[in-house]
Amino acid sequence: MYWNKVIEDAVSKTLHNIDRFKGQFPHVSRNGKYELNDNNDWTNGFWSGMLWLCYEYSEDERFRQAAHQTVDSFRERLQHHHVLDHHDIGFLYSLSSKAEWILEKDEEAKQLTLQAADVLMRRWREPGGYIQAWGTADNVKEQGRIIIDCLLNLPLLYWASEQTGDPKYKEAAVTQAEKSRRYLVRGDDSSYHTFFFEPETGEPIGGATHQGYTNGSTWTRGQAWGIYGFALSYRYTGNPAFLETSKRVARYFIDHLPEDHVAYWDFHAPITESTYRDSSASAIACAGLLELLSLMDKEDPERAYFEENLQVSMTSLVDHYSTIGEPEAEGLLKHGSYHVQGGLSPDDYMIWGDYFYLEALLRMERGTTGYWYERN
Repeated sequence: MYWNKVIEDAVSKTLHNIDRFKGQFPHVSRNGKYELNDNNDWTNGFWSGMLWLCYEYSEDERFRQAAHQTVDSFRERLQHHHVLDHHDIGFLYSLSSKAEWILEKDEEAKQLTLQAADVLMRRWREPGGYIQAWGTADNVKEQGRIIIDCLLNLPLLYWASEQTGDPKYKEAAVTQAEKSRRYLVRGDDSSYHTFFFEPETGEPIGGATHQGYTNGSTWTRGQAWGIYGFALSYRYTGNPAFLETSKRVARYFIDHLPEDHVAYWDFHAPITESTYRDSSASAIACAGLLELLSLMDKEDPERAYFEENLQVSMTSLVDHYSTIGEPEAEGLLKHGSYHVQGGLSPDDYMIWGDYFYLEALLRMERGTTGYWYERN
């Protein structure tokens, strides 16, 4: 009953936001109001995903209609290749057109998602052997960079191989996941945000950060991407190294949480009364823990540890960071951070935080997974 009440609140707020947003896409908030755009950012798929999740839960046709409108927008975005020179194609199309395919088996949605997978494949760089995170192939500053976020874009490629029978998509995804495991995850199970390679040879250069505290620190949202992303790569490949890596980064994340079990924005940032939290990192981590637990053996001695910490973190998010009791609030989770060092929305709503929070709630209450893979 506890989780169901929280979900009802989230669904109600999302329904109100359909009217508030008027066909635009929420990104991050300032002063409690979501900034809106016309589908030109890496975050726009999360709104689409929330609409599909709410439709599954409520069967309210208003959510379905709004979700279909977002897919139409993503179709137009792909046709014009509008702000798609980055690797976040999976975030955009797994939660929009692939969600529509999973739920409704709409052939046009499937074809759109396969086209999106082809766009992501254009970012594969030979002879370096990796997916370039940002910028065009001739961008000297960015041409050697991978980032840990990309792990959540790889399910689009795994899925494309399943649908087409063409192994090239999965081969690229597996290589990217293995490089991420080897170079983004450190020996103590913490993670780099980004890592650079020599484009012409693929030789490793070194780790760095873009949004974290320092190059050697552990940006908490990046660590959360690792929990979920490596678990998903295990689901698609069966490679036990990916499952073990998901466990490792999950243990590090949990063991470095503060007393209330919700992450600060970087595990190595100095902690004072003014240090920013990142509720979105904890929401991603909780969703990732649910995926990880679904893949672990029932007798695994670590199950109880992960289950207990999942419950504690989710309860803390609901009790101390959610907007329950604030019916006019646009967001579901307060105290998310986008880019603290850059001064961009360091303490606001994050649409990805809202999405993963809702996904985790629905999985806990109803077993409803997200749209990262086909359902049985």
